[in-house]
Amino acid sequence: MDADVTDSAGTPAEPDNPAEDEPQGGAPGLDKSATASPPPDAGTPPEPVTTEPVTTEAGAKAEADAGTKADAEAVAEADKDADDDSGTDDATDGGTDSGTAPEVAAPADNDAATEPGHPRPRRHWLRWTAIGTSVVLLGVSAAGWWFYRKLDGNITTDTTAATELRTYEKERPVPVATDATNILMIGSDSRAGDNDKYGRDDGGSQRSDTVILLHLAANRESATAVSVPRDLMADIPSCRKADGSRSRAQFAQFNSAFELGGAACTIRTVEKLTGIRIDHHMVIDFSGFKDMVNAVDGVEVCLAEPVDDVDAHLKLPEGRQKLNGEQALGFVRSRHGIGDGSDTQRMDRQQRFLGALFKKVQSNGVLLNPTRLYPVLDAATKSVTTDPGLNSLKDLYDLARSMRDVPTEKVQFLTAPRQPYSGNRNRDELVQPEADKLFKALREDSPISVEAKDDGDTGVVADSDGESSTATPSERPTESPDESPTFSGTNAAVGMCG
Repeated sequence: MDADVTDSAGTPAEPDNPAEDEPQGGAPGLDKSATASPPPDAGTPPEPVTTEPVTTEAGAKAEADAGTKADAEAVAEADKDADDDSGTDDATDGGTDSGTAPEVAAPADNDAATEPGHPRPRRHWLRWTAIGTSVVLLGVSAAGWWFYRKLDGNITTDTTAATELRTYEKERPVPVATDATNILMIGSDSRAGDNDKYGRDDGGSQRSDTVILLHLAANRESATAVSVPRDLMADIPSCRKADGSRSRAQFAQFNSAFELGGAACTIRTVEKLTGIRIDHHMVIDFSGFKDMVNAVDGVEVCLAEPVDDVDAHLKLPEGRQKLNGEQALGFVRSRHGIGDGSDTQRMDRQQRFLGALFKKVQSNGVLLNPTRLYPVLDAATKSVTTDPGLNSLKDLYDLARSMRDVPTEKVQFLTAPRQPYSGNRNRDELVQPEADKLFKALREDSPISVEAKDDGDTGVVADSDGESSTATPSERPTESPDESPTFSGTNAAVGMCG
């Protein structure tokens, strides 16, 4: 018998030590080399040794050890495979002649078992993966910061309006529903710069081509956009002009307020007209509108008849079609090529188009997709001038995100109740008491209802129900005190094609 095999029972061997697997007094002890895993070219493995049932305590222990021998050999074989690339030996070759069970080889991740000059492939791979991930994260962070700074830097801040409004703070309405938000959106008709092809630039003068009061409910479950007619006769206060002088207070056409004193004068005029406190304002020019439409890959409209308006640079066939930014701008500005040429019908068309634009942005997941959101934000920030409260990308994004979950049918559009002005049929005046009911509901953040209507002869295909609701609010049945006031208008769910 070899010298490294002990004759005494000693301490029971670990499962992966074949030298100790036979019970004392059973089959003769085997040399350790005989129990090691056979080489690849070995013949048929020896038949397993069978023994009679063991009745002694030592025999019972040996039998239990033999029952786990196969598992121990599988573990030893797995350890051997794991250590092949690092030069380590099989665990069964590491036994000693001290009479105690040899220790099982260390796990493959133990650096002590690695020979010098042979790094473990797994640790090498993990190290490079960690480095690569860090580089990618740093790159993404740097790119994200660059995009943020670029978009943030696009925004122009109107500090002049803020200063003027502070001067007249005591005259301004007191907020009633403090959690609701009222934003005055002003579309400028300036022909300066890239906008010169839309008309003559009279020394940089500009009027408000479109003014929309956007009311966001405090619970952000609805949004109401009210168009203020540009031809509405209104009381315009004394305003500070661009040259520092002041205009006189006057009763004049509403859109001249922007020409006289910019956004501040327009805001003060709207507040005086409605009693609603304006929280923020935005001024958007023609180029910005075009870029935003192009950023969402156009907006689909349906026309009941062809359109040919030379002044608006617009020529379109009848039927369903997608408008790009240039066509969309002509479509919402056109007065002579669609319908009866009235400003009222033009506002209705603008509302329908804005509803379709909102619907496309929301339904296409633009607000949730950074890749698609970036072009929209880039177009918007390049062309928008805001008050200091909305002059950062975070402010604008938070505003857009707050409207992300508003149902399209709860995004409502209407025009302030109006009728031809008694002193000049080419101008407008408010219809009372309907106008006051609307403004009161917005001030108090109370619900209002808007009935989708057929655009009649505006050139836009009628809603799917085919019903017309062109009556003015004064011709409608008076609602009960418990009902919300109802006005003629549309919502974003209707879209441009019914």
